Amino acid sequence: MSYDLAVWEGDRPANDKTAGLVFDDLYHRYIGSGVEEPPSERIAGYVAVLLERWCDLTEDEEGTSPWSTGPLIGEASGPLIYFPMRWSMAEEASAHAAAVAESMGLICFDAQQNRLRP
Repeated sequence: MSYDLAVWEGDRPANDKTAGLVFDDLYHRYIGSGVEEPPSERIAGYVAVLLERWCDLTEDEEGTSPWSTGPLIGEASGPLIYFPMRWSMAEEASAHAAAVAESMGLICFDAQQNRLRP
């Protein structure tokens, strides 16, 4: 089981419902369409900061990475990254991921609970 977060560039939606609509649109345009687009500079920078704390799953020899996929940057397309993390580390990893997103002026959305983070 995994826990998924979405992080994207843009203005902060007014509420959770609007955020869900924005996420759905971005997901269909950048991930669900099957068209590969390189991650934007800001999203690539976001992933780099996450990997400063926990290594990429592809380099995790000790089983300490919270990411459920690797390479993590492979989950990014354009201004969006939608990525899974191990359920057992989801609380700590998602809190950190949300805090990093906020510090970088990015939007963080909990796809399971359909709510903005933090």
